[in-house]
Amino acid sequence: MSETVAETPICYRMTPDRELLDGRCDASGCSLRYATPGGESSGRIVHAVPPCVLGNQHHTTIGYDGVKRVALMVTPEGGGDFRDQVWEAITTMRTILRQQNEPMVLTVQTVFVDSAANVPKVRKLFEAYHGDHMPLTLFVVQPPCDGRVIAIEAWAISTRTTKVEFLSPRLITVEHDGLRWIYASGGSLRLEGRSAYEQAVDAFEGMNAVLAEAGATFDDVLRTWLYQGGITEIEGDIERYRELNRARTDFFAHVPFHSRKLAHGRNGHAIYPASTGIGTLGQGLITECLALQTKRDDVQMLPLENPLQTPSFDYPEHYSPKTPKFARAMALRMGDHVTTWVSGTASIVNSETVHKGDIEKQTDQTLTNIERLIDADNFARLGWSDAGATLDDLAKVRVYVKHHDDYEKCRAVCERRLGRIPAIYAQADVCRPDLLVEIEGVAFSPIRKAEARKE
Repeated sequence: MSETVAETPICYRMTPDRELLDGRCDASGCSLRYATPGGESSGRIVHAVPPCVLGNQHHTTIGYDGVKRVALMVTPEGGGDFRDQVWEAITTMRTILRQQNEPMVLTVQTVFVDSAANVPKVRKLFEAYHGDHMPLTLFVVQPPCDGRVIAIEAWAISTRTTKVEFLSPRLITVEHDGLRWIYASGGSLRLEGRSAYEQAVDAFEGMNAVLAEAGATFDDVLRTWLYQGGITEIEGDIERYRELNRARTDFFAHVPFHSRKLAHGRNGHAIYPASTGIGTLGQGLITECLALQTKRDDVQMLPLENPLQTPSFDYPEHYSPKTPKFARAMALRMGDHVTTWVSGTASIVNSETVHKGDIEKQTDQTLTNIERLIDADNFARLGWSDAGATLDDLAKVRVYVKHHDDYEKCRAVCERRLGRIPAIYAQADVCRPDLLVEIEGVAFSPIRKAEARKE
């Protein structure tokens, strides 16, 4: 069989790890083809450029409703100082997007940085490269576990049928097919004499103010990320994370989560966003949220709780004076597929930490918790009999490892359970002193047409 050299150089290291939904199809409906290391053909394109200048990367393509999305995880591997590593990572992302056979734009990215001292330098390089089209970017001081200066998780979307607006460094909107996605950040708040409670109140009010700039409110929010410095440290006589939960509860008391527009079958119960609350170096607080506005009749949301775990908002009082207000996951059905955002998940059964001191068992339990959370049986239990996902439907994961010495063992368990998947491993303190790992992710899965949906 003859071999074809692509007009646009193709690097075999830029092939996707996973292709979800109809992610294998480009805008014209043709199957995308990728290069292989030896140029083996069988209908595949032969690579025309060497991979020597590109960083280590993993990405997933997702196709739905005529739109392509790409989830990218990039880590530089060429060495050098922070400038070399940043430009290597940017070049790698640029190469991935140019090989998608349609125009793509980055919308949001999280940059994991090894130290606070490097954040201003890294920020300047990103701003110089992106200019007026800077994605919503969070610089989080969580050292990459592989020893690099930075690691990047980014999301991109095709622009043939999509409108992307860069309204401010803290606000981006994406519109397509009757959906309006809003990415907003409350910014990066320093301590500056304020308590953890005051910081958290400022952060939630800040996100709310940014959402208002886009004509949205907090009851449009599906997912939040909260990066708290010194998360398990004692402030006065109470942990900082518990004070964050108290502030979140007080703020959420004024949000109409009981009457969500897209809610399914909750009978007036509050529907909280999915969320991750994780530690960072320093004492600041960085926040981000994802919101959705739509008038489509076929779009519905469903908060997921885990049959293996007590809902966080029902935890015993000794865990926090005011319990964490978040859903274990948030599922959104749109047309013929479901997107499921998995909150930060740890080795907790019922409400208790299990496998204390054992990173391998904690990692395994965490993945089992995610597996049970998103499986078809749990969806059916909560009212959607035609939905559900497996670990193979995860587009990407973030793995937060408390102790660097546990990284290799944790990674081995993840790779055994998850296979080849875009992942970033970052060193971060988890919200309980006895938890060694926390994992979050997002899954894309098809609606099962043959089964009737239970209302």
